[in-house]
Amino acid sequence: MIGKFIICVKFFSNKSTLENSYLSCLNGMADNGLRSISFCCISTGEFRFPNKDAAKIALRTVYSFLQQNNNTVDRIVFNVFKDMDREIYEKLLTDEILKL
Repeated sequence: MIGKFIICVKFFSNKSTLENSYLSCLNGMADNGLRSISFCCISTGEFRFPNKDAAKIALRTVYSFLQQNNNTVDRIVFNVFKDMDREIYEKLLTDEILKL
């Protein structure tokens, strides 16, 4: 283990609860003076939350958090297991960057 904290997130079946789980982790990072965090694809896989919807929620929540806390964050990693998830994140990130 590289870091000193592990935050466990349970399965979520609705969008607002999934968004709150990301936000809770981000706030926990900030509250503990940490400057980086890594997320897996929460609730996809075995729990079957739609991968693209989950990625959109993750990116939207992180982007919103960074708007308020950019000076306190060094790195946020989206750690994906499947190539399909990597492709979803790459596409969403590219599309969003083009909109800025």
